[in-house]
Amino acid sequence: MSTFEIEGGVPLRGTIRASGNKNAILPMIAACILTDQEVILDNVPDIIDVRHMLDVIVEIGGKVERSGERVSIHVASVRTSEIGQALCNKVRTSILCVAGLLHRTGSARLFPPGGDVIGRRRLDTHFYGLQKLGAKVSINGVYDFTMPGPLTGAELFFDEPSVTGTEHILMAAAVSRGHTLIRNAACEPHVQDLAHLLNAMGAKISGIGTNQLSVEGVDSLHGTTYTVCHDHIEAASYLALAAATGGEITVEGTDKHAYGMCHRVFETLGVKIDLHDKHIFLSANQRMQVTRDFDGAMPVIGDGPWPQFATDQMSCMITLATQVEGNVLFFEKMFESRLYFVDKLIGMGAAAVVCDPHRVVISGKSRLRGTTLPSPDIRAGMALLGAALCASGKSTVQNANMIQRGYEKLDEKLLALGARITHKPH
Repeated sequence: MSTFEIEGGVPLRGTIRASGNKNAILPMIAACILTDQEVILDNVPDIIDVRHMLDVIVEIGGKVERSGERVSIHVASVRTSEIGQALCNKVRTSILCVAGLLHRTGSARLFPPGGDVIGRRRLDTHFYGLQKLGAKVSINGVYDFTMPGPLTGAELFFDEPSVTGTEHILMAAAVSRGHTLIRNAACEPHVQDLAHLLNAMGAKISGIGTNQLSVEGVDSLHGTTYTVCHDHIEAASYLALAAATGGEITVEGTDKHAYGMCHRVFETLGVKIDLHDKHIFLSANQRMQVTRDFDGAMPVIGDGPWPQFATDQMSCMITLATQVEGNVLFFEKMFESRLYFVDKLIGMGAAAVVCDPHRVVISGKSRLRGTTLPSPDIRAGMALLGAALCASGKSTVQNANMIQRGYEKLDEKLLALGARITHKPH
């Protein structure tokens, strides 16, 4: 397996630019199936999951051309409505292609999607929404979707504000007959960005940025050129790792409106970040100390649907907390396996108590020591890499490809910030 070898104890310093949003580009690639015209996407990150999704486009008969951060996708005709098991296993967002395949061919078949092992990830919202719009779903080892008649708008109420579920049903509703109303929809920045892309392709979506989306269906969508928003998860990860190492960095290409709750969490951990319209600055030599609640109680950092704290930002914040004076409880509400990596932090010397699969108390500041670490999922892998940057001595972070599924040019950016890191490919 590929690895990162790291010599810790060096503060991260310098300037990097935020990449295109991983969680926005993946559904956008799927949205290109909705039209037989060319779609050009700019600011596309070169990460493993994007490559796998582009492979899906090619497998169904589409044409893909890439030049730097610009990707041209043209699905003039659909050769097959079945996505093979190998690709489905590689990328979870393969499920998002169903809406486009139903619209273009009237059927879709795929295998249960893969992705990070961070706990159960329900697909019920996808199935519920597609069925309400008129699709027929059959599950027997594979997922078969058919359309007895045209997709028709409906009034939907999601039992949870699923991000991918909202994105998927938004795509299907855009080309359904009549009006669709989605209540309890997800409204994360990447969901909003997908909605803006669909509107640029001719969709009629309103309520963007709220948990109630209204869609007037259209017969067809057309091509367009669109720039993907920046990745606020990536930016927050680098800020957390830089703070943990006592460094000073500037992250360019950001939008301050994406950091409301993240900013509050940094404040809870005693970290000051300066939010500007197009960049974020973290100064060095901060005296990081947990800010207790007004009654003196230990603060709780919990995740939740937007605009609450993002679950994908939780892992790196936990690593940061090991380098902050004081006690803080992290409450991961969404996935029961996301906190398993904390055992590895404890093995490095972190003072932590894993209360249950969803809660962990971190007591800092801890002196971490280098060791060999796995990369169980994208975000935990980045958090453990951050711990290695803080630790004394050398560390080896295994399964580096897992982290590179979500972070573009990871070793290049860290090297630019002064990290002593070596990437050893498989």
